[in-house]
Amino acid sequence: MPVNKIIALPLIAALALGAAACSQKSQNETSEAASSIGNDVSATADNAVSDVNAAAADAGASADNAIDAAGNSAAAAGDTVSNATANGLDASADAMRSAADKTRR
Repeated sequence: MPVNKIIALPLIAALALGAAACSQKSQNETSEAASSIGNDVSATADNAVSDVNAAAADAGASADNAIDAAGNSAAAAGDTVSNATANGLDASADAMRSAADKTRR
């Protein structure tokens, strides 16, 4: 339970008990104060929920970016391996041709 609610609930209860022994004007003022406190607690909770939602959205975007970067790195590594393999095969073919030419002479 947020600290604001922990503080607000006993305060509202104390105000309500005190209001029972007071005049109608005091009771109305107490009721308005309690309502104001309740509204403040509600607004604070709403702001907290908005902050958590925004943080979750930011975390999701960061995760998406990290996954994209990892995919790009993996693709680049695959391209490097493919190019190295092709270059090795070309070099082997050249060496075999050269050996075959020397054998024919």
